[in-house]
Amino acid sequence: MDLAARLMRALTDAGVPPEELHRRVDLSQVSDEELGGLLAAAQRVAALEAPRTGTVRLAVEQAAEQRRPRFTPAACREMLEALAERYEQRGWVDLAWGLDALENCTGPLPDVSGPAGALVRLWLSKDTLRQPYAFLALAHFTGEEELRLAVEHLSRNVDTIVAEEIAVVAGSALPRGVSASVADRDDRPTPTSVHAWRRSADNPAYAAFARRALEAAADRTDAVREGRIPYRADKAFTDREVTTLGQALRVALQRDEPWLPELFERLLPGVSLAPTAARTLPSQALLYEVVRAAQEFPTPELLTALRTVRRTVRHAGVPKQLDKMLKKADAALAERTDVALRLPAPEDFKTDSVGGSAAVGVLRRTVGDYQAVVTVTDTATLTWEKGGRPLRATPAPVRRDHPAPVKELRDTVKRVNAQLATLVRALEGGFGVDAVHPYGWWRTDLAGHPVARTLVRRLIWEIEVSPGQWQAVLPEAGEDLPDAPEDASVRLWHPIRSEPETVRAWRDLITERCVRQPFKQAFREIYRLTPAEEETRVHSHRFAAHLVRYRRMFALFRARGWKSALLGPWDGGGSDEAQRTLAAGEWRAGFLHTWADWSGEDELASTDQVRFDRRVDGAWRQAPLADVPPLVFSEVMRDVDLFVGVTSIAADPDWTAGGRERAYWERAGFAELTESAEARRDVLERILPRLRIADRCSIDGRFLVVRGDLRTYRIHLGSANILMEPDNSYLCVVPSRGKGVGTVFLPFEDERLSLILSKAFLLAADTEITDKSILTQIERGA
Repeated sequence: MDLAARLMRALTDAGVPPEELHRRVDLSQVSDEELGGLLAAAQRVAALEAPRTGTVRLAVEQAAEQRRPRFTPAACREMLEALAERYEQRGWVDLAWGLDALENCTGPLPDVSGPAGALVRLWLSKDTLRQPYAFLALAHFTGEEELRLAVEHLSRNVDTIVAEEIAVVAGSALPRGVSASVADRDDRPTPTSVHAWRRSADNPAYAAFARRALEAAADRTDAVREGRIPYRADKAFTDREVTTLGQALRVALQRDEPWLPELFERLLPGVSLAPTAARTLPSQALLYEVVRAAQEFPTPELLTALRTVRRTVRHAGVPKQLDKMLKKADAALAERTDVALRLPAPEDFKTDSVGGSAAVGVLRRTVGDYQAVVTVTDTATLTWEKGGRPLRATPAPVRRDHPAPVKELRDTVKRVNAQLATLVRALEGGFGVDAVHPYGWWRTDLAGHPVARTLVRRLIWEIEVSPGQWQAVLPEAGEDLPDAPEDASVRLWHPIRSEPETVRAWRDLITERCVRQPFKQAFREIYRLTPAEEETRVHSHRFAAHLVRYRRMFALFRARGWKSALLGPWDGGGSDEAQRTLAAGEWRAGFLHTWADWSGEDELASTDQVRFDRRVDGAWRQAPLADVPPLVFSEVMRDVDLFVGVTSIAADPDWTAGGRERAYWERAGFAELTESAEARRDVLERILPRLRIADRCSIDGRFLVVRGDLRTYRIHLGSANILMEPDNSYLCVVPSRGKGVGTVFLPFEDERLSLILSKAFLLAADTEITDKSILTQIERGA
């Protein structure tokens, strides 16, 4: 009996043994259509209030939240009948389940007028109506009279914007392609899916309404500002209008409508600034709803407009709240690679040269007798000049007499730095989807952008100069861009697509020219399938059995786009599989980990397998590692190496706990190097000859050997832990990160590499060490 059949039996057969009902259920191998049938059966079980099947039912519902189930006509009808029965018994059901079934029916829609009509009549009997959009969509499957009554019921005591939306939704023949219940899903445990919004965005009638509604909202805020509508704090829009406008904005953002930037210039100041000197807002609720929409479907223009509002809003608490919300929007924009690279050019920024450097983005502004200069290199910085002569700090007369321009310039620096951080994350995220751009756009709007150019030109790009022939260039090295058609493809170069000698050549060039890349590219780690992984076939133990600081690893999951439930010492919190979807949704990686124990104030977790699923016929199917595209495999393993390398307790030089944790620390702290540590060694081999301590340093396998006057030290290139010769005693050193490194050129940012170098500089001059705790350890065996 296959898995779907066994689960269906567990849901419908009272004779199934209890132990079968409480096993951990993995539905990844169940097809989307099988999942739809199971979900309909699960709702029937819920209507019958069968608690013995609760574990299986919950697993089915959770799987349906994460996927897009499909339903046979029979399953569609069963779903609606089960919901009607459940409503009769409990007074509430989630109508979205029924609409999902009708939306994703695999055949001709069945006649559901009976159960749909029963649900509508029950809903109409309620004084307060939950899920109004789902209710209206469901009314389409009843008779004309029920639909008319539903529209009348929803239209009572609502404003024009809401009434028009109801009319638009009611005027659609079927909920397929209609907004239906997307705004009603606050009662569901997971956020509305992109697919649900796409249904609304693809409906021309609703898209047209979205523009009318948002422009009407801007007209109203104009009227408030001009005094044609009396000002009342936070009363410019009703709660229902805020919900409707939030829906309309999400649809417009999903469609990336070209008229939105101009609308933002009117609407956002209109909802955030009172027409008087009051510190209140015309609609704080709508302002926050706009930011929530930006967290789901961000665009660079919307985030720029929100930051402009953040600088001008008078309410004391709003800027702090906006800062919190905009962090999530920034992260979401980096994942939306189709629009994230479209940076609006900040006003007055020009491409220029400062201090003999290569052309960078520069903004010059006269403030009193001085000139402010904002320069964009790795980051944006603000400096001051007088008569062309650079000054060390902001002049006192400027701070005293021109506080507003100074604040504006500092805000500009913060805004540009946020844009740069988002751009870097979006560019690197393009590896996971193998992002390709048109050459003409890339050359003018990205490589030529006054803010983006300093980052973009320090990366290696490949241009398809003829079908299948890619030419790699590093613009920062002064190479001429190739002659290629405007629509030729451009992509980021990745070392896994090149021969080893080509990779070495790029690394040599990066080092010789002192080109600091925004993220690891030339020195990017490459992870290929190992013989051990070929043997295990469907999973990798390469990063298993590590003890890590769990909360730190969980934060890294979120930062790198992995989804995982929070572990803890509670029921169901013992283990989880962090997941990331790549290659436009075709591949999914999973990283298993288990909550281990407390160690002081730290929560520890133990790492386990990495495995991959491929989407086949609408279902995730476990895939052999050998079938995973090399770039996808490499990028996933690189993330997992990062998770382990950064959070492992082996990287803590001050670890003192005993037991199995101490045994792991001693073993892993000096273990064979991972790919990330190998890349670190490759960098050190190139930069060591340039250091003033070069004659005291050498590389021996997995160690950087440093010869001091008191002892010789071996710094592990993975953990940065130190052993002292001749007895291999451990030396605990916890210096300030980067201290002693000075102006050493590094081709990319790497905290562990900076830490290793800082320890090397310290130990090469061990006779100058004044820290008694370090000296005591050194002298004990010297």
